[in-house]
Amino acid sequence: MKHYVYIMASRPCGAIYVGRTGNLASRVEAHRAGASVHTAKYKIRTLVWFECHEDFAASLQRERAIKRWPRAWKNALIAERNPNWQDVTAHIPF
Repeated sequence: MKHYVYIMASRPCGAIYVGRTGNLASRVEAHRAGASVHTAKYKIRTLVWFECHEDFAASLQRERAIKRWPRAWKNALIAERNPNWQDVTAHIPF
């Protein structure tokens, strides 16, 4: 089973949310529907970055590491693959 680590944002360099899930498309829809208090409060609706992992342990380790990073590192991680902070939902593999 695939596991995803992802970052959602309210706008470029705005509020962000770092998470992990086994079903990325479903989780993104849940965030957009307001299922998460943090993402609803800060209007975080755009999937700006994600990566796939083969196992749960690897995704958990990566998520925890990214959450501890300074904000500038997270912004750089997003900008490296998505310099305009565009929605990448269409790129989720099914």
